[in-house]
Amino acid sequence: MTQRTIAVSGVSSGLGAALRARLEAQGDRVIGIDRHGAEVNADLSKVEGRLAAIEGVRELLDGALDGVASVAGVGPHLESPLVVAVNFFGALALIDGLFPLLKMSERAACVAVSSNSITLDPTVRADLVDACVAGDEALALSIAGDVAGNTAYASSKLAVARAIRRRTTLWGEAGVRLNAIAPGPFASALLDASRADETLGPLVDLVPIPLGRQGRADEVAAPIAWLLSDEASWVHGSLLFVDGGTDALIRPNAI
Repeated sequence: MTQRTIAVSGVSSGLGAALRARLEAQGDRVIGIDRHGAEVNADLSKVEGRLAAIEGVRELLDGALDGVASVAGVGPHLESPLVVAVNFFGALALIDGLFPLLKMSERAACVAVSSNSITLDPTVRADLVDACVAGDEALALSIAGDVAGNTAYASSKLAVARAIRRRTTLWGEAGVRLNAIAPGPFASALLDASRADETLGPLVDLVPIPLGRQGRADEVAAPIAWLLSDEASWVHGSLLFVDGGTDALIRPNAI
């Protein structure tokens, strides 16, 4: 089987680094995207950075692009408009911008990262989610300026999940699979920063996890790698919770 080329954002640390290691170990070529220390250095919080990321990937391709993993994201401890700009608009701009390159592959797949906070956080703002999904960044950032970081985070991640599912028909017709995962808390610098936050810190370890522990980055990278693989060739438009059972505990009848 020929080597695949997969673009991964947020590749310099945490989940992105774990995914890169897993993909390269199985023989894939990874084009990393991050603010620093990657093949493509770009700031996904800004329009020009998103365009630079897309063009940077294009320039490094030898042939078709076989996969995209939109992993880059920031936590709820940062300013709310930045959270929305990166977690939704940066992620979707990259996904949509690389779609034409994915269509050139006969085995293309894309995975986005949502969060199990989309069902756990009762403060999710419907107007913020709607503005994101509608692609109105100015309105979304304006709304985000008036909400707490956790609200912006969960709302942006819910918008990611909805946006992915709404693309199912268009992408499917092009032969490109598109899915998302919704991870729970796992060991990372992002989680450590949230734990150190005066407001968020006391809440981080209160999330109930039936498996009895928080996850590891490699345990979240594994299902992303699977969704990108040919073994998941009929999985399309799905949102996979990777959270040790938390969502099932909180919403046992939500199916």
